[in-house]
Amino acid sequence: TVTALRTGFKPFEIVTDERTVTADTVIISTGATAKRLGIDGEKEFWQRGISACAVCDGALPIFRDQELVVIGGGDSACEEALYLTKFAKRVRLLVRRDQLRASKVMQDRVFANEKIEILWNTQAQSAQGDDQLRALKIIQDGEEKTIDAGGLFYAIGHKPNTDFLNNQIQLDDKGYIITKPDSTATSVDGIYAAGDVQDSIFRQAITSAGTGCMAALEAERFIETHLHPLTTDSLKEHFNVEFSN
Repeated sequence: TVTALRTGFKPFEIVTDERTVTADTVIISTGATAKRLGIDGEKEFWQRGISACAVCDGALPIFRDQELVVIGGGDSACEEALYLTKFAKRVRLLVRRDQLRASKVMQDRVFANEKIEILWNTQAQSAQGDDQLRALKIIQDGEEKTIDAGGLFYAIGHKPNTDFLNNQIQLDDKGYIITKPDSTATSVDGIYAAGDVQDSIFRQAITSAGTGCMAALEAERFIETHLHPLTTDSLKEHFNVEFSN
């Protein structure tokens, strides 16, 4: 586990639990961790009915034709609830307040979908089941209830894994690494960021792979131009040729 990245001198130092390694250039791809509620039964049923990505897991056979639950009140929660209606018998959206935080467009789509039921002023208390999730205990308007739940999806945000950077690299107000336009370059020359650690919007494997490719190409270009420039002398030595004006 990387505990620190020291950027104040070259080469960079990457500090781990066991040793310190150096690097001329660094690609940060530490991702973002989905926020969890920590309710009773969460660890037991994680990936056995509880997920933090409907787009990733919603189409799995265990969720088809089931009563599914989404927790959240923003655009992501609405989007995930709408996506799950393609597979679910019904989708319940648990909202802890009496209104959604989502944009009006997303709210209108949710309200218009007959498969979605919104439970206002509701909080999850515990997950229940056997070999997989079967039910969810909730508190709605102060009253304790148990509802069927063949699947539970958290849509309450993600936390980028950037604490180890200790503010040495420019981050946005959510803690994601800021990269330059049309680039994976960070605020520190020679350090690049790829994947969910710099992407708070898409968070998909294919977009992460794309930025990973970009970062690799940019890191290679940095090494070639800053550390090993192709001078005439180096070309002569490498190719054993003479150049004339």
